Amino acid sequence: MRKSLLSGLVLAAFAALIIGLGELFGLDLQPVALLGAALGGVLGLVPHRHPLGKLGGFALGFTLAWLGYALRAGVLPDSASGRALAAFLVVAVIAGACALSVDRFPLWSGLLGAAAMAAAYEEIYTGAPSQFLKDSPSAATTVLLAAALGYLASTMLSESVSSVADRGDADAGRVRRADDDAEPSDEFETLLAGETK
Repeated sequence: MRKSLLSGLVLAAFAALIIGLGELFGLDLQPVALLGAALGGVLGLVPHRHPLGKLGGFALGFTLAWLGYALRAGVLPDSASGRALAAFLVVAVIAGACALSVDRFPLWSGLLGAAAMAAAYEEIYTGAPSQFLKDSPSAATTVLLAAALGYLASTMLSESVSSVADRGDADAGRVRRADDDAEPSDEFETLLAGETK
């Protein structure tokens, strides 16, 4: 419980930092601050036996979602069937690539990467599909920056926070064990012996 609270507080601080950095450098990070911090946090917090694999899966999904938008902008009709085909292709290729990687790239991280691109760019794309080449790099870089800071918070800083939380939990466990080893009260001994008042 303590580990979750402390990791969450670190992520909350980084979400606020993302907005502050955006203001400082003139970047429009406000719309994606929470999204990026949350996605990067999930990417960092979910364990996987290949740590670089989850980053690779995220990058794969993100890139394939971006290519899906390119396909929609250049080839597919701007209709429900075109959007459905693009979504199907993106998810199917992510699933196939993750399967071929023999679980080095987990499916969940690939889907997380696709969700990051879609959440950051779908509304912009819908407003101006013909501006794909101009608008998509900006949307992609802002959400990637926010996600990178969220990932940094959840991996590097939360490890030190987690060690503090683990020490606190261990201390609490020692106190509980010491209480368990304490001498039972006279009333408790009387109950165990079967004597009643």
